Amino acid sequence: MNPVTGLALGRIAVGVASLAKPDLVATTMGQTPSPLLTQWFGSREIALGAVTLFATGSARRNLVLVGALVDGADAGTAYAGIQAGQIPKEIGFGLVAVASGAVVAGFLGLKDGRRRAKKKLALGS
Repeated sequence: MNPVTGLALGRIAVGVASLAKPDLVATTMGQTPSPLLTQWFGSREIALGAVTLFATGSARRNLVLVGALVDGADAGTAYAGIQAGQIPKEIGFGLVAVASGAVVAGFLGLKDGRRRAKKKLALGS
C-alpha cells in the first residue's frame, strides 16, 4: 500500500475514534478529557484523510504537503507540551514519534508517487 493511502486511512481511523470516544482519545494523549477539542481534532483528521484519499495528481501532492505541515506542527506542539509539563514524557514522546512518522510517511509517499510516474512515462515511451 502506498504510504499516502495508509496515512489517509490512518487519519480517518483516528478521526472516527476521536469523534466516537473523545474522552478516551484525550486521556490516551495525556490530556484532561475535552470532548469538544478532541472532536475538532477528529473532524480535521477525517476531512484531511478523506480529501487526500480521493484526490489525484497535484491536488493529492499538495494535500500531502499540507498534512506534513499539520503533522509537523502536531509534533512541535507535543514536544512543547512535554517541556511545559503539560504532557507526561512517556505519552508525549509517543505523540512526537507518531506525528513525526506521519511526516516521513507523507514524504515517502510523494517520493513513491514520483517514482511510479517516471516508470509509467518510461513504459509509455
